[in-house]
Amino acid sequence: MRSLLITLVLLFAGITLSQGARADVALLVHGYLGSAASWEFSGVNAALARHGWMPSGVILHGPAGPLLPPPMADSARKVYSIELPSTAPLMLQADMLVAALRALRSRHSKEPITLIGHSAGGVVARMALVRGGEAGVTRLITIAAPHLGTERALQALDATHDGGPVGFVKDVFGGRQYHAVKNSWPVLLDLSPAIPGSALFWLNAQSHPKIQYVSIVRAAPFGLGDLLVPGFSQDLNNVQQLAGKATTYVVPEGHALTPADGMMLASLMR
Repeated sequence: MRSLLITLVLLFAGITLSQGARADVALLVHGYLGSAASWEFSGVNAALARHGWMPSGVILHGPAGPLLPPPMADSARKVYSIELPSTAPLMLQADMLVAALRALRSRHSKEPITLIGHSAGGVVARMALVRGGEAGVTRLITIAAPHLGTERALQALDATHDGGPVGFVKDVFGGRQYHAVKNSWPVLLDLSPAIPGSALFWLNAQSHPKIQYVSIVRAAPFGLGDLLVPGFSQDLNNVQQLAGKATTYVVPEGHALTPADGMMLASLMR
């Protein structure tokens, strides 16, 4: 039943978006505690490659700005990924992405760019667009992104608060994952539910570029949404500036990336 639903979603996506602008270049933006390798380890890159989207390398950020990988053999469809400091504030990550998009635009001056973000990477990608990175981008696709925030960020902040003797014990015995989350407070604050004064509240009130918006919403395992981000927060149509402007697909998957995401992305970018 699950595979049938995915097949139907892919078929519908191909029918409804096949008339859109062809995306010759795609840029993949990883999520919180992820990396550019997330797209490789999840099988997304392999699925994209099977559909003609050839991996073209990882964009890094050096002291002087973004470092594009050396040009590879020519391909009609090229997909890059970017390495970002996923525990840094959203705005810092977004500005690094803006610089990378401008460098990518210089290399591919005549080719439209599809920007794809998973989880927090979808929010970073959207913030980059409103902060000046829209040149050349014709489509934004987000996967399980917390556009309105998530209570899980608040829970993580609470769990890593080190007040009192209990906090001392947690700090000593918490382990690597605990300290990774503890060092993520800046971005966790940004990913908390949008309230006046927060980064998400500001972002959602900004004018957005007039491009194509697609949100892929997870619907597993307990109804609409996944264990990390509720479904309503993943839907771009619930962003006040994008209401009614996004195409939304609901898929029966959890929060993590899977090879099926590569198949769906290939269909959406046909």
